[in-house]
Amino acid sequence: MPNVKIKASENGPYVVEIDGGKFEVERGSNVEVIEKKTIALCRCGQSGNKPFCDGTHRKVGFNADEVKIKIV
Repeated sequence: MPNVKIKASENGPYVVEIDGGKFEVERGSNVEVIEKKTIALCRCGQSGNKPFCDGTHRKVGFNADEVKIKIV
């Protein structure tokens, strides 16, 4: 399993970073493979591309503290 880092950005999305591997996202019967080291997931609930962040948190004035999450 790749090393995973998760950060809830201040006033922004969850940023998930992996050292290697791929992300696989299932939406109903569709499976999407994302070959990136970092993805941003919506935390405000207003994204038009859930589960991914599309920047809408800036428009709606989403406010939340930064939080770092470590897998140990």
